[in-house]
Amino acid sequence: MRLGQFFIIYSAAIGILWAVKYGFGLSDYLVPPPSEVLSLALKEGLTDLYAAVNTLFVAIMGHGLAVILATIVALVGRSGSWIGTATRTAAYNLQAYPIVAVAPIIFLFLGDGLSSRLLIASLICYFPLLLSFIGVFSQPVEEVEHFYRSTGRLGWSLELRIRTFENMDKLVTVVVGSGTTAMVGTIVAEFLAATMGIGYVIRKALYQSNLARILLSLFLIGLLSSLYLAVLEAAGKRIKAKVDPSRS
Repeated sequence: MRLGQFFIIYSAAIGILWAVKYGFGLSDYLVPPPSEVLSLALKEGLTDLYAAVNTLFVAIMGHGLAVILATIVALVGRSGSWIGTATRTAAYNLQAYPIVAVAPIIFLFLGDGLSSRLLIASLICYFPLLLSFIGVFSQPVEEVEHFYRSTGRLGWSLELRIRTFENMDKLVTVVVGSGTTAMVGTIVAEFLAATMGIGYVIRKALYQSNLARILLSLFLIGLLSSLYLAVLEAAGKRIKAKVDPSRS
């Protein structure tokens, strides 16, 4: 389903691009013809696919790291103590800095390899997760919590389980949606300074004014992102069905 939607959207977008090209008589240098894109795909498709898969693996690791980081910060930040307030303030202030301003510092200390790409991907996609997790962990479920509180059995662990269970749909949705931003974060890191991945391919193609290579890269990015999101959605449905079969 998701793959079909991607093919329809991509085909429509590139169809509009070529319609504008031939409608206005734009040169092949400015907008490559279909034959050039097809020829490049046959010649460089496997190389670019390898780069895109490399990016996807880094994005998946960055996504997992972002989920862990957001969970830890949300658990600490949900309390009303000064530690919780300071943690939330630090997390919010960090997000105020654009990644292009922070990236040079990251590359300076970590180099242009896996560590930098992983960290930047996590920083870009963790904030939406953090906001949702703080909201879920801080929002009481009064009907259920009141019962356990009145019996003296409501500890912080049970409280978190109750709130997580009641907001499982929201949590799954935000985790699945943040998978896209993890992919974007990895590509941004590769575009800025890395020497591997599909973002690096796009950067080289941009310097060479090679729009055909960029179109091919965009196709691969969309394809692999759609596959990853489809896997996340399937896993999310299984989790929701396991936690509460009535919601499946």
